[in-house]
Amino acid sequence: MSDVKRRLNRIFKDGKSFVVACDHGMISGPIKGVADMGWCLDQVIEGGADAVMASYGTAVRFPEKLARVGLVLRIDGTSSVLAPREGRGSAFYGIEEALQLGAEALCVTSFTATEYEEEHLKTLAAVIREGHKWGIPMMAEMMPGGFDAGPELRSLEHMKTTARVACELGADWVKIPYCEGFEEVVDNCYVPVVVLGGANDPDKRSILEMVKRGLDAGCAGATVGRNVWQAEHPARMARAIAALIHDEVSVDRAMEILDNDDNS
Repeated sequence: MSDVKRRLNRIFKDGKSFVVACDHGMISGPIKGVADMGWCLDQVIEGGADAVMASYGTAVRFPEKLARVGLVLRIDGTSSVLAPREGRGSAFYGIEEALQLGAEALCVTSFTATEYEEEHLKTLAAVIREGHKWGIPMMAEMMPGGFDAGPELRSLEHMKTTARVACELGADWVKIPYCEGFEEVVDNCYVPVVVLGGANDPDKRSILEMVKRGLDAGCAGATVGRNVWQAEHPARMARAIAALIHDEVSVDRAMEILDNDDNS
């Protein structure tokens, strides 16, 4: 497992990590913020991301940019927004592709509390097993009820169970939505937990406050996508989140960083 730890050190700095998810085009196509992927990567890397979560295609086409940060390779997928119904999801790529691209880690999404749960967890376990054979860690993106679940499926009990399932299956860290009582999610999961950003919120202070609450609850950082690259100033938003995570600044100070155009 020495290679797993070595790769994790490229993503976690002093035990904390800020990953920017840039893989949304796999499902949503060229939406605002990732339509020009080269520009997007420049913004988030300039802003201080420790790693970028990216699709296979992005990793193939932008190796020079991604060489500056850790690469978390999205290895699974599902149908696009054009499909008549939501797909079940499965592993699209394998460990060989991850090794060829020099990925520091893998990402697979699992929907608990859905009809797809067992299928998703089998995929997660299979990829973890193969990744660990070759020294590649796994970030498990765990979404109780799926991406668009209501609050009844995002309860503290759902989050605690879902995070624990992921670490029991061997995930090296868990990405999961924030909820009230998040310290219990962290305390009951014996691998690092990071909060996810979710849909773009025009009120960036609320996102910074959510990240700060997660950190105060003991989480190891955040993985944020749309709330960075769909922000008015993506590099500054990334810089503000990075400061919360690594410099332990207050939300007020993070807002000053976001509003300071001298850093853009």
